[in-house]
Amino acid sequence: MKPTEQQSVIIVAGGKGLRAGGELPKQFRLIGGLPVLMHTMVAFHRYNPEIIIIVVLPEGFESHWEEMVKVHHFTLPHRTVTGGETRFHSVRNGLEQVPTEGLVAVHDAARPLVTRELIGRCFKVCDTQRCGVIPVVRESASVRLLTDEGSQMIDRELLRLVQTPQLFPAAILKEAYKTAYDPAFTDDASVAERQGLPILLVEGEESNIKITSPIDFLIAEQLLRHLPK
Repeated sequence: MKPTEQQSVIIVAGGKGLRAGGELPKQFRLIGGLPVLMHTMVAFHRYNPEIIIIVVLPEGFESHWEEMVKVHHFTLPHRTVTGGETRFHSVRNGLEQVPTEGLVAVHDAARPLVTRELIGRCFKVCDTQRCGVIPVVRESASVRLLTDEGSQMIDRELLRLVQTPQLFPAAILKEAYKTAYDPAFTDDASVAERQGLPILLVEGEESNIKITSPIDFLIAEQLLRHLPK
């Protein structure tokens, strides 16, 4: 079904991401024959071919990206902007390219396995509830909270792990990002919530992993073979 409102996505690829190993930022490394970033872009285009895709690139890698687009004959329409000092500043740069009308998603470039179903679920809830929407998954490990005395157990049933895409009415998120940077902002929902926007949780996907370490590339390669197209 064709969306009733303009949809945009900011794909945040502004970091250097060298913890994943190799000389290139992780978003430019290959899985399944394509750079991670391209897989991420294709996922959103597959969900809605008319979505506006804004890619935030790390400073100094603009020409490298242009070369990769040529090498892989990548013709998917998108706009690029240069990232900032932090993720907060990178998203704020990307928001300058987002229309005020409609809805905007913010997604980590290093989550290339996001599915159409998850993207659609987030957009649908945001559209109907006019709030911030974030996908989450349960924590399966035992967890402890560090204290001055040592540590204490936490009921993991009270915890949720936050993923992206995070969805917002575009006008509200653009206004929220006019605030001054605060190191307490760990994601876009924390910025929007500071401005009073309610945040709803929707079910995420275990396969929607964020590539951070070398082993994540091995996992992503395997998952890529089995995820629905």
